[in-house]
Amino acid sequence: MNFFEHQDRARQNTQQLIGLFSLSIAVMIMAIYIATLFLFRMAPRVWWHPGLFLYVAGITIIAIAVGSLYKITCLRQGGSVIAQELGGRLLIPDMADEQGRQLLNIVEEMAIASGISVPEVYLLERETSINAFAAGFTPNDAVIGVTRGTLQHLSRDELQGVIGHEFSHILNGDMRLNLRLVGLLHGILFIYLTGELLWRIRGTSREDKGLPLWAFGLALMAIGGIGLFCGRLIKAAVSRQREFLADASGVQFTRNPNGLTGVFQKLEQMDSRLISPAAEATSHMFFGNALNPSFWEDLFSTHPPLAERIRRVGGLNVSNLAAMPSRNQVRSPSQESLRMGFAGGSSATPSQVVNQVGSVTPEHFAHAQALLSQLPESLRLGVREQESAMAIAFALALDTENLEIQERQIAWLREVQPAELVDKTLELSSEISQLNPSIRLPLVDLAVPVLRQNSAKECQRLCKCVHGLAVATGSLSLRHFVLQLILWHRLQPSINPTSATTVEFTSIEQIWPDSLLVLSVIARVGHSQPDTSTEDIAYAFRSGVFRLPKAGEQEKPEIPLTCNFSELKKSIERLRLATPKLKQAIVDACAHTVLLDNKVTPSEADLLRAIALTLDCPIPPFLNPQRGVPKQKQSSPKRS
Repeated sequence: MNFFEHQDRARQNTQQLIGLFSLSIAVMIMAIYIATLFLFRMAPRVWWHPGLFLYVAGITIIAIAVGSLYKITCLRQGGSVIAQELGGRLLIPDMADEQGRQLLNIVEEMAIASGISVPEVYLLERETSINAFAAGFTPNDAVIGVTRGTLQHLSRDELQGVIGHEFSHILNGDMRLNLRLVGLLHGILFIYLTGELLWRIRGTSREDKGLPLWAFGLALMAIGGIGLFCGRLIKAAVSRQREFLADASGVQFTRNPNGLTGVFQKLEQMDSRLISPAAEATSHMFFGNALNPSFWEDLFSTHPPLAERIRRVGGLNVSNLAAMPSRNQVRSPSQESLRMGFAGGSSATPSQVVNQVGSVTPEHFAHAQALLSQLPESLRLGVREQESAMAIAFALALDTENLEIQERQIAWLREVQPAELVDKTLELSSEISQLNPSIRLPLVDLAVPVLRQNSAKECQRLCKCVHGLAVATGSLSLRHFVLQLILWHRLQPSINPTSATTVEFTSIEQIWPDSLLVLSVIARVGHSQPDTSTEDIAYAFRSGVFRLPKAGEQEKPEIPLTCNFSELKKSIERLRLATPKLKQAIVDACAHTVLLDNKVTPSEADLLRAIALTLDCPIPPFLNPQRGVPKQKQSSPKRS
């Protein structure tokens, strides 16, 4: 099952979740209706009162809806809401201790290796147990929370295994489902809390007619308990199998099953429970069982038994990973090894490119570690400081080949930014220009966590300044477009934190013009060499178009469409709202267009990755581009 199938399965699980939730509401309505009959002493004389039933059903649904909608609205801010409710504090690099810096380094390595934005990290300082979680709607707005006990009791390899496990939840679409589960179940919990309030009031005497109000409150607590019972069953059903998958992915990421096995063995001797009251609502999101064990643990537990997790991790076939170089054997990267290209070198195919989306191999992880080790200390520290992070974003937009254009850019920047920031930009630009070009995009991702600490207005201003530097060159280049596209996408959680991406397009007909536009640009970029004919560009374009679903039923232009970068960005934004399966088809069509001529230029690689990342399809760094790509059989029209 690849990334897109996991995403599609998560959508199906969401639909099943809504079905189970609806069934729980129906059970609660019946229970409240029966309690109301006894309250007004109507039972057992007459059991069916249609008017009363509709009244009870309406009030119950409204109460649950209000509770759920309130929580869902709060959660629109993203995973940081969950982290803060659990008592977490944002781990800022400049203020982190040695254990915190180690955690941040591991998260950065995982993020660069998997192609996602570096998540914000929250430390649950008061929690001394071993546990962690990932929360968010998309890989672009994910956050990771880790307890203080996890940092204190685990080695680096063990911590790496835990973070790899959480990255699996980020990449497999589990987080969105988990957040929706928290929001929906809060409405059921609202019934229980209402009953608890009535029971505590106890304002009605025993002599009053009907059932005392406190007794009715006790009944609501019992009914809310039914919902709580159903909610725990739902969480257990949704979470258990996904924990097994995340364990396996954690081993795949790190090439080290002993890391996770060591964590599980420590959990057998120690504790994973949380003291936070919010642990009940979020227990299904954690690495280990966050609640106190109960008599019905096997039925209610959101996590498989530790013994079973140890057995499965120990039984994973890692013989193919054993040949990979260990972390200590990773050499400093050469200019050749850090170029952008396709993993697998000459054996790369479009299907392999699609399968790499949302997948991390030990090779990618080693590549990320080597890449980060190449960064000068000034840049490593710079991405963690506010002013320097902004200067890095500006420096990446400067033209380092034409000094006349760069001077024009700097003159414009001095008009809109403080002199100190402009000087810092020039200083860092000289360092960045000496690095391999493949480090440019990872630098953006490394700076994003600090840049997101700015206000929405400041983030928008930053993006406008980068755009202004690009325009100051006289013509917007593809390199500048890729930088702007990724920076704008990465900063969206800060610019518009409530804009969670929802599926709006379920058929290719709805996004056909946008798909054609994207493939047109890729065909032109990949065949822009002087010796390339118009016929070659058109053939590459048509080859990609015929990979799209129902291509034979749609109108297909003979030559690529023309557009500007603004139109291209709008089309990519619309494609973000497509189903996972449609996104898979789009990425596949783009890969076929790129690979048709057996050459992968740096511009093609950057554009393909930028499009995939903006579609929330995280794709790892491409490796070994210097090797040729064999000619693949294309299921497209013959050259005319």
